[in-house]
Amino acid sequence: MDIRTRLLETSEKLFDRHGFTATGMDRLTQGAGISSRTLYKHVGNKNGLIAAVLNERDRRFHRQVETNSVDALFGALELWFAQEAARGCLFLRAWGETGGDVPEIAEVMARHKQRMRERIDAIVVAEIGWQDDELAESIQLLLEGATHTAAYRGIATVEVARRAAQRLVTVARTS
Repeated sequence: MDIRTRLLETSEKLFDRHGFTATGMDRLTQGAGISSRTLYKHVGNKNGLIAAVLNERDRRFHRQVETNSVDALFGALELWFAQEAARGCLFLRAWGETGGDVPEIAEVMARHKQRMRERIDAIVVAEIGWQDDELAESIQLLLEGATHTAAYRGIATVEVARRAAQRLVTVARTS
């Protein structure tokens, strides 16, 4: 594994577990087994590291949710939680901890959420045959809600959100 990959994987685990603010540069360099000079060479600064970690997570997450049905989308979310743990959305956590004022982090978060919305829009079209913005928004809210609720109630909440989304799809098909 190359240094950058090791740095990003280690940093993601530490950020996810301890938060962005509480995870200092010493902990990051020690965890990745690199010097601070090497860290700065690869990512510039802590905000650059956070953005790089989120970009990599975005890539992995969207590969996981590349589905064409509501059922498969929520199934992919369950699988993600089983593999990664359910601690809420790391993108919103980064955005919140940095006050939403760090451009590179805000951009990564916004791009991730936009990509998710585009995936849901495509799923809605596949499920009902036409674009329905209200249905897509409702599914996104259910997905986001399940993501956060799973952090304190467990991943069984994803099944509840899945059934609600399926009911909405059924109603949209018949109207």
